[in-house]
Amino acid sequence: MTTTTGGGSAAGSTGTRTSRQTAGGTWSADSATSAGGGGTAVAERHGATDLLTSRGRTSISDAVVRKIAGVAAREVDGVHTLGTGGGRAINSMKARIPGASSSVARGVAVEVGERQAAVDLDVVCDYGVSIVDLSQSIRGNVVSSVEGMTGLEVTEVNIAVDDVYIGEDGEEESRRVE
Repeated sequence: MTTTTGGGSAAGSTGTRTSRQTAGGTWSADSATSAGGGGTAVAERHGATDLLTSRGRTSISDAVVRKIAGVAAREVDGVHTLGTGGGRAINSMKARIPGASSSVARGVAVEVGERQAAVDLDVVCDYGVSIVDLSQSIRGNVVSSVEGMTGLEVTEVNIAVDDVYIGEDGEEESRRVE
């Protein structure tokens, strides 16, 4: 481990640059510590994001970012489901198997860098919803959730609307009063 310490710009603070070779690669971080408290920094490591504090390091994997983005997209009214037709068919078959669970990351792909993430979503929207407004709402919720929970900057959220959910056959007839 290599640590260099220098004077900070504020009175009573110091800056630290730490580098360490690990099994996952080399990571390094800049940290500023004031006289009254511990410092935190975002460490740089290829393929993951580390939050470095005076008490340790927290790594955030791509799978975590995918799940956060998937849940955030599904929270938006007008999103029926995520995923392409083939993925949805497989998921409906899995739902019939006792003990099997569907993945909240289905229909979500991410690219996570040192400090940024890009998200791709495959969306099925409800019929009658403005796709333009829905896309803006999805982007806003995904960006807010991923940035708030991980500290990563979301550079883009690409949305592919693959289908429109109209309803099950016969559903309209069951609503009629005869």
